[in-house]
Amino acid sequence: MRDFLPADLRRRRFVIQTIASVYERYGFEPLETPAVENLETLLGKYGEEGNQLVFRILKRGAELQRALDGPDGRREFADLALRYDLTVPLARVVAEHRTLPKFFKRYQIQPVWRADRPARGRFREFYQCDVDVLGSRSPVVEAELCAAAAEALLALGFSEFTIRLNHRQLLTALLEVAGVPADKQADALIALDKLGKITPDEVIADMEARGIARPSADASIGLFLTDFLVAGVPSPTNADVFAALRTKVGDHAAGQAALDNLATVERLSAATPAGGRLQLDPSLARGLSYYTGAIMEIAVPDLAGSLGGGGRYDNLVGMFRGEQVPACGFSLGLERILVVMGERGMFPPDLEAAAADVMVLQWSEATQADALALAGELRGTGDAGRSGPRVVLYPEVEKPGKQFKYAESLGVRVAVLVGEDEARDGTVTLKDLKNRAQVTVPRAEAPAEIRRLLN
Repeated sequence: MRDFLPADLRRRRFVIQTIASVYERYGFEPLETPAVENLETLLGKYGEEGNQLVFRILKRGAELQRALDGPDGRREFADLALRYDLTVPLARVVAEHRTLPKFFKRYQIQPVWRADRPARGRFREFYQCDVDVLGSRSPVVEAELCAAAAEALLALGFSEFTIRLNHRQLLTALLEVAGVPADKQADALIALDKLGKITPDEVIADMEARGIARPSADASIGLFLTDFLVAGVPSPTNADVFAALRTKVGDHAAGQAALDNLATVERLSAATPAGGRLQLDPSLARGLSYYTGAIMEIAVPDLAGSLGGGGRYDNLVGMFRGEQVPACGFSLGLERILVVMGERGMFPPDLEAAAADVMVLQWSEATQADALALAGELRGTGDAGRSGPRVVLYPEVEKPGKQFKYAESLGVRVAVLVGEDEARDGTVTLKDLKNRAQVTVPRAEAPAEIRRLLN
């Protein structure tokens, strides 16, 4: 959990505003939910490992005392929790608010909390940039979500990335083909979700530690890793992987239906910003247990981990509402995006600019009110509805040289001074701190002259 200084926040706001702008162009509406949810709302939605990472909040006052005094085995000390993600709160909102549109498209950019071990680009408090569609089972939804995520990354300056694509029902089919028992498939997916983060041999060892027999673990690697699945093909295409998977799945109806669904998503995406970026990857598992259909994840060359991911979760809303509401979503990870953009120099130069464009200097206590008024005039709307510059007012009366020096330390471009002569003549003196040039102009002309200097 971190403090964000002004330079950090400028970068964060740039990324957030860019992503939100793209999402809104796709017709997604904004939504916010509380940081705190009932503990029972969150538990049981993320799988065993996810449940362990939920930040629980202790009961308060008399409720906590009753829990402390309760008999052994029945003590429940927490009743609330910080939200673990934005998807489960969305499902609760949709269940509670029946007036939402039949096809509800929302985006949500807020922090979430996980009691995880911090690492590079991984924090206990971090922002997710979610976009979801509820109410439709059409594969058009998956295609549009991939398109929106791809367009957001393109707008941020990412050009080389792929969207890995898989399906939960295909994963189940492959696990059954590999001989993994039904009661061990959740454990197998947790282990297989680590492919790419650890070696295949380490994944096999993890599966064995979870009680999965070595032959089934070996067979799973052979089915889930493209290098083994499509052996002898240097750079297998999606068509190669589809063909190999159809052969391996055989007459498994759900597995074949999953492949049909993925093929449709790929076809529909061809004419979108995600076109040509989808990569069928049978090793993609994604650890959250609420996924039911297609799953996606964004991969960037030379980057361990992903910039975001998502998938279809048709059963989640039903846990709260008592009736099924199909849903699918995609989440971009703000923190990871910021780390990568910072390391690769992808931020616009003007984000590193000064906190203000103009500083109004103080001449005397008698002119302080006028200095405040002048700063307000300069911040106002300019010609043709253009916003005025960012103006900071030096708060104290000191020697002009000291005030000029402070303006330069902030990176301010133009210093504005109204001294005794200027006050008498109705003028202002503008000093270009970059070019060391100085000019005195009528006060009414100051905004236009400042715009000229800044441009």
